[in-house]
Amino acid sequence: MDYVDGTFTYESGTVAAADFPQTEEPVYILGKVYSALHDREELRHDFVSRLWMTYRRNFPAIGGTGPSGDTGWGCMLRCGQMMLAQTLLVHHCGRDWRWLDDGQRDKLYWKVLSLFQDKKSANFSIQQIASMGVSEGKAVGQWFGPNTVAQVLKKLAVYDEWSNLVIHVAMDNTVIENDIRGLCMGSTDSCDIMGCQNVKGAEGGPSQTNHRLKGKSGGSWKPLLLVIPLRLGLTDINSVYIDSLKRCFTFKQSVGIIGGRPNHAHWFVGFLGDKLVFLDPHTTQGMTDLDDPTSNDQSYHCQYPSLMKVTELDPSIAVGFYCRNEDDFTDFCCQARKHITDAKKTPMFEMFQDRPSHWPPYEPYTGLTPSTTGFTEVGSQDDSDEEFELVG
Repeated sequence: MDYVDGTFTYESGTVAAADFPQTEEPVYILGKVYSALHDREELRHDFVSRLWMTYRRNFPAIGGTGPSGDTGWGCMLRCGQMMLAQTLLVHHCGRDWRWLDDGQRDKLYWKVLSLFQDKKSANFSIQQIASMGVSEGKAVGQWFGPNTVAQVLKKLAVYDEWSNLVIHVAMDNTVIENDIRGLCMGSTDSCDIMGCQNVKGAEGGPSQTNHRLKGKSGGSWKPLLLVIPLRLGLTDINSVYIDSLKRCFTFKQSVGIIGGRPNHAHWFVGFLGDKLVFLDPHTTQGMTDLDDPTSNDQSYHCQYPSLMKVTELDPSIAVGFYCRNEDDFTDFCCQARKHITDAKKTPMFEMFQDRPSHWPPYEPYTGLTPSTTGFTEVGSQDDSDEEFELVG
């Protein structure tokens, strides 16, 4: 798909719509339900308010000598950005926040958006994600899978002191409740170790109270992005998982699903009937310098939904859920047990309250590495002299 002067040209194989189809079936978008007949404007506004990360060209070269564009290899990295951007939008602005194309700069929203601009200094830039991918065995310019991008974002999130978010990647199709509670409330808190400054945030809206919300046990709770990488079949998605997969979009904690077709990633935000609604990163746009006061953010919002049949989905995906506080996480666990793990003969993933005794101890990622300062900040890494090979 390419973008020229406001016109979209879609690649063959992608089922795209200029608008949501007129249907009596409900449309679910990231925990919200709409009527495509009666709630069309609200539905459109919700969709266009999601942050759309696409291929970009002419950004500062990765590592100084690496690629200055990510066309052909960065689609899963962009999808990971979109899932995390949705998490941070809800975290800082609330799920009911909506984008207004009026030239005014909403400070909280703009600060979230700036975390993803194509500069090394931005916490979740393409430069940072691609460079951190080397630690996961991926050369810069090599295509990521859903698990790889989740692992990379987990590492980068440690250095976003403003959001104070923790990312847990549940491996082996298994969610261990008490591992996550310990991560969000326990003494392994990396910001406790590093002395991070806490900032303000509030339930459902703009910043008002401390992000480290009190848990029921009396400790503080760090907001959570839970990512569950899954393989739901061998070469095609197994039909026994389809109902559960669609059910995930009905959870209020949903921040979507990253996946797509082989080597062709999308960020899925909802469904209607047997079709998934997604944002497609396969549009090449020029780099936008968000630090320029004359810049605008229109290229980060897609006017038109893309649709595909759920049966066309590649079986390798990652499902995301954002839990602002302990009550959110408890509610997620209840809903997941009710609709996914306990309701199906072949559940999409499993849940245990405690870690199986034969498993190794859980060791959360803290970001601490041996150095003269005790840890290495992402923003201070010197990668200017490294050379990278562009793969495929």
